[in-house]
Amino acid sequence: MAGGVLDNGFHDVPPGRLATVVTHLEMRAPAPLRPCVTPDGVTLELISAPDVAWYRDLYNRVGAQDWLWFSRLKLSDKAMAAVICDPQVAVYALMRDGQAEGLLELDFRQPGACELAYFGVTKTLIGTTASRFAMNEAITLAWAQPIQRFHVHTCTLDHPAALPFYIRSGFTPIRQQIEIDDDPRVTGSFPRDAGPHVPIFDCDESL
Repeated sequence: MAGGVLDNGFHDVPPGRLATVVTHLEMRAPAPLRPCVTPDGVTLELISAPDVAWYRDLYNRVGAQDWLWFSRLKLSDKAMAAVICDPQVAVYALMRDGQAEGLLELDFRQPGACELAYFGVTKTLIGTTASRFAMNEAITLAWAQPIQRFHVHTCTLDHPAALPFYIRSGFTPIRQQIEIDDDPRVTGSFPRDAGPHVPIFDCDESL
């Protein structure tokens, strides 16, 4: 490895860590909205000053248990509240029957840009048109502000449909990175059965 660039070949990931390929995507002008019928009973609601416990619950149900979302869960309640209650961060929930079943978070803290910080639905809405409906809303809401760039990133821990979905929605891949972090199932932050699609390596075993 020279100058921060990985050499060709295989690279060992230390025990207790996770390695993932992160793809960054961006949109430099509003993409055409894809045809979509709003799912029955589903609405998108802006959640003003979200309660931290409420946010943690939705974040867990959308991404943590199945897809190992964990970066926000490392934050203390105070640190999390500082982000999600920031006036330049907009947290929306996809609601069905009075229950939050999807998360859409737009971060405008960088001047001239909007990050689609978190986006996803629970198992209840997977297989419906809810994600397409939410993405159309995200594009509309983001570009209603004076921005020149709308961006998002996804990784190989996410649902396998996430990257192609973002591309179909009008985002262009611009960069890839390798991210290594502590496996929350090894540290005890997550149950051992979380993210069953990703193996756990918590001891140094010889092949």
